[in-house]
Amino acid sequence: VQLQASGGGLVLAGDSLRLSCVASGRTFSNYALGWFRQAPGKEREFVAAIKKSGNYKYYTDPVRGRFTISRDNARNTVYLQMNSLEPEDTAVYYCAATSSEAKLGFGLSYEYDYWGQGTQVTVSS
Repeated sequence: VQLQASGGGLVLAGDSLRLSCVASGRTFSNYALGWFRQAPGKEREFVAAIKKSGNYKYYTDPVRGRFTISRDNARNTVYLQMNSLEPEDTAVYYCAATSSEAKLGFGLSYEYDYWGQGTQVTVSS
């Protein structure tokens, strides 16, 4: 699976952004999808994940209630709607795909088989 993330940018605190990640190469609906982020000088961290069916979603606590993950299997696309952005959300955001859903809620990066190239999100105060 090839993943192409887009939608990042420079915004002010309180603004919104929607990230998109388009997949190609394999059957999209066979994969659970996740978003991770990495801030300068920090480790990559889990943000959100969605099961193959789209019926179950998982979030890290700092973004719960502000971010929403969704998927459109017809468009081979996963989205991350980010509202009420904070400077602490500044990072490179990566989408990722995994064929295994067993541990999806744990946000384990090593469970993911495929990664996109990342898109920069910068939130200014």
